[in-house]
Amino acid sequence: MPPFLLRMVLWLRHPPSRNQRIAIAVICGIGIAFAAIEWLVGWPDWLTADRLPRGPRLTTP
Repeated sequence: MPPFLLRMVLWLRHPPSRNQRIAIAVICGIGIAFAAIEWLVGWPDWLTADRLPRGPRLTTP
């Protein structure tokens, strides 16, 4: 059985407290908001990591 199904069964048998449910909802909401902003606006260029050279490249003739 996959681990996420086992966790779901445990949550059904012993549900989390109200504060935990609120915290989970807030974290999911923040993630969904970031995904929506990225989807609507796009990824900013200043957040894109550029590859830096790792020293001189030696080529054989």
